[in-house]
Amino acid sequence: MTVRDEANAIAGDITQLRHAIHREPEIGLDLPKTQAKVLDALGGLPLRVTTGQQLTSVTAVLRGDKPGPTVILRGDMDALPVNEETGVEYASAIDGAMHACGHDLHTAMLAGAARILSARKAELAGNVIFMFQPGEEGCHGARYMLGEGLLDAAGPDRPAAAYALHVISGAMPHGAFVMRPGAMLAAADTLHVTVMGRGGHGSTPHRSADPIPAACAMVTALQTMVTRRFDVFDPVVLTVGSFHAGTTDNVIPDDARFDATVRTFSTEARERIRKESQRVVRDIASAHGLRAEAEYTLGYPVTRNDEAEAAFAAATVGDVFGNERSVRQPNPVTGAEDFSYVLEQVPGAFIFLGATPAGTDWQTAPSNHSNIAVFDDDVLADGAALYAELAMRRLSR
Repeated sequence: MTVRDEANAIAGDITQLRHAIHREPEIGLDLPKTQAKVLDALGGLPLRVTTGQQLTSVTAVLRGDKPGPTVILRGDMDALPVNEETGVEYASAIDGAMHACGHDLHTAMLAGAARILSARKAELAGNVIFMFQPGEEGCHGARYMLGEGLLDAAGPDRPAAAYALHVISGAMPHGAFVMRPGAMLAAADTLHVTVMGRGGHGSTPHRSADPIPAACAMVTALQTMVTRRFDVFDPVVLTVGSFHAGTTDNVIPDDARFDATVRTFSTEARERIRKESQRVVRDIASAHGLRAEAEYTLGYPVTRNDEAEAAFAAATVGDVFGNERSVRQPNPVTGAEDFSYVLEQVPGAFIFLGATPAGTDWQTAPSNHSNIAVFDDDVLADGAALYAELAMRRLSR
């Protein structure tokens, strides 16, 4: 019986777990109900299970009967602050929370892989760390788990490889496993700007120090800087998504504030935009006779696939599911992922799995983070099988 056959045999159980998690979504680092469901799903398996101290993570270690290296398999567990409107029978029962990014599928698939690999413990040459992680959506959950000793969970030797799957609704064909070597996703940082002026009456701006024109000039200058100062082949995306100033039409406010997300794909571009963006803001403020505070907050680093591990993952997909389902992504994605923290320390691969419902046009389907995004249960068994195959084949190398 192949691993894929074993995954198909437990597909009903994996789906049931996914639906249970989906009905009770939890946000951030504290996911007690989700953690309890994972612990229940792992019950009775030959795993050494520990839970987090600063977050409700689950780290489960499977020791193969033969000596060998260690691999990490990651599944994130947190939801988003979104009101679900999909109408599916297992829809969220929690107001203001929804598994709109598909993390419920990742968790269920990883639990399925733990079950498959536990049954093959006798043939495993090494160890598998199952990383059930809260707080991927902006809370740096992977960094917390690393800080609590994730890499030492199976012993003092550094893990040899790490893998994560992420389902996608829309943008990718159903059932396609999509990856690339090198930068897979962007680094995501935030620029916070406050322009300090001096308020007054809108009819006499010369008696005030108006922060709004200066802030507007900063927004356009930042966009121009990106196109004029950065190589198009090492791109930077800077988007001002929040701009606030004033209370009414005839009052000049004391200050203006805006926030921007900044996406980069290399360490060099990231460091340069950090310095340049703050310089532009402060210089424009000075030119207007004003003062500005510019705070650059580092977020997730670049998610960078190891070249050899990405090639190995692509070959594994081709061997198990057919070459037509192994798709090389031509360019990085401008989204960000905190699995990047793991890949900074362990060579590995981050892999997308197309999960748009069969029969739906993946090019127009609602995407991840939409309150009407639907992810197909049919991909669950294949995801669990790939997790297991990656671990088994990597350990046997």
